[in-house]
Amino acid sequence: MKQSLRARRMARHHRRMGRAPKLNLVSLMDIFTILVFFLLVNSSEVEVLTQDKSLQLPDSTSAQQPDNTLMLMVNAEHILVNGRPVAAVRDVMASDEDLIGPLKEELSYRASRARPLTEAEQHSGRPITIMGDRAIPYALLKKIMASCAETDYRDIALAVLQQEGQGGAGAEG
Repeated sequence: MKQSLRARRMARHHRRMGRAPKLNLVSLMDIFTILVFFLLVNSSEVEVLTQDKSLQLPDSTSAQQPDNTLMLMVNAEHILVNGRPVAAVRDVMASDEDLIGPLKEELSYRASRARPLTEAEQHSGRPITIMGDRAIPYALLKKIMASCAETDYRDIALAVLQQEGQGGAGAEG
């Protein structure tokens, strides 16, 4: 029996659709290549500082990235140097002294193990980053900074959370 034009067209369509589909890998590989280059270029700009869950950093709009330096963390209970507890905050706040003895000892020890300061660094001092909770009292921060300055850690940076928006230059300690 002779088929109508419509029946022949439907049969041709079903034969064509019955084959295994072909995947065009060229465009997929192009997309992944662009994605890899994008991730490689942008991954070098991000530096993640390890943040203690007990800290809530203040916010900032500064575009300047921090350097990799000695990390001093201050939460509600302890003062830590590179993750090692040095002093209790309540003991420091109860003391009338302007310097924190255990912190000064730890920083002096770390300075003695570090390389000697260059002539340019002798003017500015050794670099240190203070990562403090936004709720710590100013008196505690003042004692910490005085103890750092006493042991030649005068290039002080304060860690903050970078906010989106303004990209202006912000002040850094």
